[in-house]
Amino acid sequence: MLGVSLAREKNAMSTTTTPPTTEPAPEAAVRLVQGVEIEDTFAEAFGMTAARLIITAQSPTWAMIAAQAATGYATSVIGCDAEAGLERELSPQETPDGRPGVSLLVFAFSRDALQKAVVNRVAQCVLTCATTACYNGLPIDPARSIKVGGALRYFGDGWQVSKYLDGKRYWRVPTMDGEFLCEETFGTVKGVAGGNFLILGRSQEAALAAAEAAVQAIRRVPEVILPFPGGIVRSGSKVGSKYKALKASTNDAYCPTLRGGVASRLPEGVNAVYEIVIDGLSLAAVEEAMRVGITAACQPGVVRISAGNYGGKLGPYPIPLLRLFPA
Repeated sequence: MLGVSLAREKNAMSTTTTPPTTEPAPEAAVRLVQGVEIEDTFAEAFGMTAARLIITAQSPTWAMIAAQAATGYATSVIGCDAEAGLERELSPQETPDGRPGVSLLVFAFSRDALQKAVVNRVAQCVLTCATTACYNGLPIDPARSIKVGGALRYFGDGWQVSKYLDGKRYWRVPTMDGEFLCEETFGTVKGVAGGNFLILGRSQEAALAAAEAAVQAIRRVPEVILPFPGGIVRSGSKVGSKYKALKASTNDAYCPTLRGGVASRLPEGVNAVYEIVIDGLSLAAVEEAMRVGITAACQPGVVRISAGNYGGKLGPYPIPLLRLFPA
């Protein structure tokens, strides 16, 4: 079957087609920020259910190891069970047990999907990690909560013990290095995902430097995460594909190598584009992260800042770029 599939794909790619008429990038109203054009367009964000995990460990190193494992393979719900990332590192004074820790945010389309993703990730990546404990980081509404420690306790095979403190139940699960402590119930909120902006640079080097500066600035904004590797997306996508099995495919309008064969959205002189995608606990947090990130990205070698949207068909949260930078 693999040979048949490859043959079909080869035939589909080799079929002679008439390329679409190439049009120059449209001239849109812009505003200048530090000499860089901000296009008059909008990012299109959508709602997702979110949880915050507080992971602690014997040292910052082990807390970060658990964080990296628990947020792996969580870039986009197009192909992952959740979108997840590091919100920030926590000092011992900020954690429930007085140890070094991290705060993670995890997003999914429904509360049921979120519970499944969080339980699986804590089970496989936090419970298994040396010296860790896991706590809820959001207010708990019983009607909107998910069970985490309450589901993981069965790993204790009957030896698990519950502890009730300050109105919260914790589960102590015996492990070979002592015990794993996990809060039974975690709160959830309705978050906002898919905030984004595009950095259009004269070169790959200039665009990447601007994207890295944007990521560094956004990392200081609370209540948001950047779910993609290093916070940066090279393979921006559009909805749909010529191949029916694919939900999304390469955003050809922003691919420099396709400029001669598609309706390109790239201004003259742009040779690389990177996208920053932001998920947050509120629309205000996402908008602030976009504003801070765009400001940091406006540096030499960047021609324009744009954003990805689907004409208002994908999500109920349009974020106009010019609204972030009032005249």
